[in-house]
Amino acid sequence: MLLSAQDLTMRFGGVLALNQVSFEVEQGSITALIGPNGAGKTTAFNCITGFYRASSGRLILDGGEEGAIDLLEILGERFKAEDFIHPAAFFKRLYYKMFGGAHRVARSGVARTFQNVRLFKEMTAMENLLVAQRHRVNHNLLAGFFKTAAFLKSEEAAVAEACKWLEFFEILEDANRLAGELPYGNQRRLEIARALCTEPRLICLDEPAAGLNPQETARLNAHIRKLRDQFQVTVLLIEHDMGLVMDISDHVVVLDHGEVIATGSPAEIQDNQKVLEAYLGVAEEGEMRL
Repeated sequence: MLLSAQDLTMRFGGVLALNQVSFEVEQGSITALIGPNGAGKTTAFNCITGFYRASSGRLILDGGEEGAIDLLEILGERFKAEDFIHPAAFFKRLYYKMFGGAHRVARSGVARTFQNVRLFKEMTAMENLLVAQRHRVNHNLLAGFFKTAAFLKSEEAAVAEACKWLEFFEILEDANRLAGELPYGNQRRLEIARALCTEPRLICLDEPAAGLNPQETARLNAHIRKLRDQFQVTVLLIEHDMGLVMDISDHVVVLDHGEVIATGSPAEIQDNQKVLEAYLGVAEEGEMRL
């Protein structure tokens, strides 16, 4: 088991966006998180990747040699009214807000993409991938100034890693083009490549097929499979393209109104009456199928 969400709850004031959501992501699997609009899918993603701190629950990541990691604990606590009258508590919270969050989750091995492509559009494709590899490059000021062997070696390794993913996603020829000038499908693949440059064990893809034509979707399908099979990257994805979901997923989790209403294989989900009703309204048995 790579990731276990246990009774994950998220409140926004009086709105209960997630209500004791529990599911698991197996190591080496492709798991899809689906549901109608407003089901809480993106909220769950934001909690998993550190953009939100869930109101309660646990997110346990298998940290390998470091043991299990609770992704909520590494985010630190929320600001409370009493923090502002206790300087020590205030600066502890502030430290986590400035240097924690999604950055600490990413260092734990979880990366993500977004529903709307978020690239540095005035930078080249290569530069976008190099930015994601700050952990790989030697940041010593003197080493950079004198161009030491260690500094040059770290830069070469970062460029080689970027070229590997650009080639994998068939956009190596776009390496020196501005990201904002690339065709939309190439921008989608570049964003996934940038996430992979952080060396994640779990990559969370938020609607990766959104806006793609059938040919581009089929190519994305093949790439996601290869990520799992060739690079042992575990994939968790949100997707509305049910053809893609049912084709590549090993396991499917269905949310509706912030609650898990079904889990299982694609075949099981296709025939689940609760899922059909959530997507299509109340249906008579045997009439509809995803």
